[in-house]
Amino acid sequence: MPPAQGGPAAPPARQRAGRVLVLATVFICAACGLVYELELVALASYLIGDSVKQASVVLSVMVFAMGVGSLLAKRLRCRAAVGFGLLEALLALVGGCSALVLYATFAWIGESRYALVGFSLAIGMLIGAEMPLLMTLIQRISRRAEQDAGGTVADLFAADYVGALVGGLAFPFLLLPWLGQLTSALLTGAVNAVAGGALVLWLFGRDLTTRARRLLLVSNVAVLGVLATATVLVDDFERAARRAVYGERVRVAVQTDVQEVVLTGGRGEPPELFLDGRLRVSGRDEHRYHRALVHPAMHGPHARVLVLGGGDGLAAREVLRYGDVESVTVVELDPGVVRLARHDEGLARLNGYAYGEPRVRVVYGDAFARLREAVAEGASYDVVISDLPDPGITASTKLYSAEFYGLAARVLTDGGRLAVHAGPMASRPHTYWTVDATLRSAGFTTRPYRATGRLSGFAAGPDRSTGGGAAPYDWGFFLAARGEAPPDPGAVEGVRQVAGAPLRGLPPSTLVHPRYGE
Repeated sequence: MPPAQGGPAAPPARQRAGRVLVLATVFICAACGLVYELELVALASYLIGDSVKQASVVLSVMVFAMGVGSLLAKRLRCRAAVGFGLLEALLALVGGCSALVLYATFAWIGESRYALVGFSLAIGMLIGAEMPLLMTLIQRISRRAEQDAGGTVADLFAADYVGALVGGLAFPFLLLPWLGQLTSALLTGAVNAVAGGALVLWLFGRDLTTRARRLLLVSNVAVLGVLATATVLVDDFERAARRAVYGERVRVAVQTDVQEVVLTGGRGEPPELFLDGRLRVSGRDEHRYHRALVHPAMHGPHARVLVLGGGDGLAAREVLRYGDVESVTVVELDPGVVRLARHDEGLARLNGYAYGEPRVRVVYGDAFARLREAVAEGASYDVVISDLPDPGITASTKLYSAEFYGLAARVLTDGGRLAVHAGPMASRPHTYWTVDATLRSAGFTTRPYRATGRLSGFAAGPDRSTGGGAAPYDWGFFLAARGEAPPDPGAVEGVRQVAGAPLRGLPPSTLVHPRYGE
């Protein structure tokens, strides 16, 4: 008869080789666990928005669940080998399929929050149960477990932390750019299952009953079969999910080094551009937005214009309507957006083939960093157009900070103007007026204004272009100048100044104290 699970069984390999194998498994499992965690955080930000809040939910729920999993694992210590093998198979299945399920709930139900919390709890509990079982297994290998308990703990935690480091670096720099979110999770699940199953069957196979070995083999083969099938079908799933989210008119869908870029619209139809699931350009009403953003700032000298963001070329199109503009510099983070704006016929026609103009120069990089470089180089501009993502998106916070506007002030010529997109005024007044407070703290005099008649947004269900809630019906802006008051933006057709006073008591936003998720 095979030895009892809890008894002191001699391992099939030598002590040292067995310890190394266990520590290698700890390393792999820790890397896989962190990939699952980062996958949930990335998907939460992409599908739900407000990355700080969603990351806090995922991390806090997972840490709590890990504690619960550690307590529950005590019940499995008497059958540590088979328990660990089944645990890793389940973790591989849940973690590997988590991205698919979350994306499916977003595409077909329109709500991913409950699924996100559920996966955070499940994955956290399974990860938390790993360490107590691994501690039991490595102690069974060592003949001097009691004397070497401190060293064993140190070895396990060292392997765990180094594995987490590797997984944390592999996700953004290797897995996500090369495989994408869905395939990355599936591949990680497969590695997780193989590592856990191989450890138990190779090192502790003689300790298991025939029934336990068969159960582990069947479980791992079934999990690998599910993950492999999902990997084969992932492209079809992504196409179906995109059709559910964006409709049947998806023309371009690419994952650049920065974001997912989706362009919709058939021949002769106005295109729509989505970046990471958020609607950035709608051909039905973008002219209202870009006319309101650009033209008020062009009253006055405008020979040299700097456009921050606006890789779609639409703000540049409006600037180029002024024949006496000498140069337009567009600062864009994602070269993929500019390539699309240059070469896609629908988007290029919409931007008036702005990138074919010799007066337009494109600089790639982060707007904050490029603005700092412009200050260092002594560059100056008559007009700065801030065509940046909505300030309600946490990742955009630094581009609406007092530091950022201080840099913008330093590149403006005397009498120069700064135009800022500040999000919808009517539906998010707190965010809108915080931008005003921030501009004033940087020494600007401001004129608030808005443009109405917004048509963009989903016809029903949550508006994924704004991260949830009803689609806004206006765009809010500020026209700012140093010293004297900027010109009246209401002179531009379709633009009206905002009446009334700003909300009182709002502090300006800084890099240390962002306020835009509220």
